[in-house]
Amino acid sequence: MRVTTAFNKLLCLAGASVVTVQFTPQGVVVGVRLRRSGPRCPCGWRGRAVHDRSMRRWRHIDLGASKLFLEAEIRRLYCRRCARVVTEDVPWARPRARHTRDFEDVVAWLAQHTDKTTITKLLRTSWETVAAIVERVVDDHLDRSRLQGLSRIGVDEVSYRKGHRYLTIVADHDRNGAVVWAGEGRSSATLAAFYAELGPQGCAQLEAVSLDLGAAYAKATNEHAAQAQQCADPFHVIKLTNEAIDKARRAAWQHERQRDGRNTRTIGRKSQAKQPTSSPARTIKHTRWALVKNPDTLNDHQWEILRQLQRHRSVLFRCWQLKEALRDLYRLPHPHQAAEHLNWWLNWACRSRIPAFVALSRTIRTNRDRILAAIELDLSNSKLEGLASKIRLINHRGYGHHSAAAIIAMTYLCCGGITIELPTQR
Repeated sequence: MRVTTAFNKLLCLAGASVVTVQFTPQGVVVGVRLRRSGPRCPCGWRGRAVHDRSMRRWRHIDLGASKLFLEAEIRRLYCRRCARVVTEDVPWARPRARHTRDFEDVVAWLAQHTDKTTITKLLRTSWETVAAIVERVVDDHLDRSRLQGLSRIGVDEVSYRKGHRYLTIVADHDRNGAVVWAGEGRSSATLAAFYAELGPQGCAQLEAVSLDLGAAYAKATNEHAAQAQQCADPFHVIKLTNEAIDKARRAAWQHERQRDGRNTRTIGRKSQAKQPTSSPARTIKHTRWALVKNPDTLNDHQWEILRQLQRHRSVLFRCWQLKEALRDLYRLPHPHQAAEHLNWWLNWACRSRIPAFVALSRTIRTNRDRILAAIELDLSNSKLEGLASKIRLINHRGYGHHSAAAIIAMTYLCCGGITIELPTQR
């Protein structure tokens, strides 16, 4: 059997034949010839006139311990559809690529399962090459119909780099939280770009949008999908409640410090005298986790802290009661009871005379309809919070991404429902 015949059967290149095989210090170079006579543009237009010819080389999957390259004469033609001179399309590689489809599919499959350092060492390539390959594979495999038929979506933000670099993530609740769109930034203009890509007809089909309590995403949704019910994420509501508890705790701590007379700084070296191990200020300082944790996860010591606060009629115990009463809003057996319960809680918070909770009650009252809509439709951004953790893991696994395009491509690859098939015998 001739060498060219063996490589023809080994590579199984569609629409091409092996004509030469060379063993060089860089690796095995396989000369390939296209079977078709006329060149074809990547858009599909076929031409006859050839602008010029040149030799091009593509990296293929390694042959044992040796690198394998495909080399072929490639033509350029003038495409009337594109109205410019383009390089002809070849069946074994994607447009503008210097690697074969099989090689890029292996890189993308590995990128879904491991870090970039492992890929670069295994396939003897660079980080920049892996990032460029992932973008091409995602552009080739991304479902163009993913934005069709959307009715219930969730919107959230995730930080991907220091310096307040954020991504806006849009997921489909009806597809188990699959990412359907990602864009750079977290402003209303960023979400407006998604609605513009979705189109007026797609925006009109939206029934519900779950988002945080910020004004940016709500503004874009009101402008482009006013008919959709906006649902405030319960996580962000309880997060604001915990922040209110922290404000009240710090205020109480400062008050006790002033009463003890230890709020002024001394000039010079600190006194070596032993500070008292227990004081009202010190006790308040260590009450944070007992106040904000889920009661089901409190230990005996933290329960004793709460009982001590109750015995002393501390304002912090009322803060804890307000927090748990608001959490009961999401534990009601019937959603129709939510409006009455929320009204009762708002009245209690307004009369509590706790500045942090009075301010929180104003925020809750402003978003009252969005909070009740989330309970009625049983929608939350819990799946998006899980996606955010996965995106941060992807970013950490890649040792950071210096461009939004790179992390967006990795997000689509790992969280967008893309399935990469490894090369098999054809």
